[in-house]
Amino acid sequence: MTYCVAMRLDAGLVFLSDSRTNAGVDQINTFRKMQVFEKPGERMLVLLSAGNLSISQSVVNLLRERLEQSRGPNLHTVKNMFEAARHVGDCLREIHARDAQALRDFGIDFNASLILGGQIAGEEPRLFQIYAVGNFIEATRETPYFQIGESKYGKPILDRVITSETPIDQAAKCALISMDSTIKSNLTVGLPLDMLIYERDALKVGKQVTITAQNAYFNDLRNRWGECLRNAFEELPAPDWDASF
Repeated sequence: MTYCVAMRLDAGLVFLSDSRTNAGVDQINTFRKMQVFEKPGERMLVLLSAGNLSISQSVVNLLRERLEQSRGPNLHTVKNMFEAARHVGDCLREIHARDAQALRDFGIDFNASLILGGQIAGEEPRLFQIYAVGNFIEATRETPYFQIGESKYGKPILDRVITSETPIDQAAKCALISMDSTIKSNLTVGLPLDMLIYERDALKVGKQVTITAQNAYFNDLRNRWGECLRNAFEELPAPDWDASF
């Protein structure tokens, strides 16, 4: 299992992913769920992935293979982010056509979900969620974030805090709290984390960091958040059982 979240804000884009797969009592592996496709000054795209690792790795490898080919579209030549999302969906469908039946023969579902975000010169930063069959939806001002993977534990804080107007550093902090809530409740999501912050119109990677168990800021943030929750809970009034509800 995994957890990834991405936000489209007026100020730019925020991406965060964990790296744990196949968590179990005696087997924990880590793999990168974040891939960056960049031509500084022209475009910057980020792909997050969840689901079957072999499928997502096949899609990434196919996307990078297309970059090396002189014919056909690729993420360095498509004209806009809509075309980029369609290209990723087409690659996903190609992997489905090749592998879906073989997986089904072994009782394995074709399970993959992707988030693609970024900016190409001449248009706004954009964010898409791409489903296993290759279709996709786009984030809007009313729905400025997407989650994939184990999303339920980290969703409440996002719903309460994130809007399109949220400052980018505040959004990054909220993403980390959302991830911490997920890690706290689900052992299949874990460190290290990959975070990328893209400032609007930069057309290149901005802040990018790998967060390990030794990261002082993340450890302080999660400790303070837990303490704030406990203090807020203790300040709430106790039930008045004699009053009518």
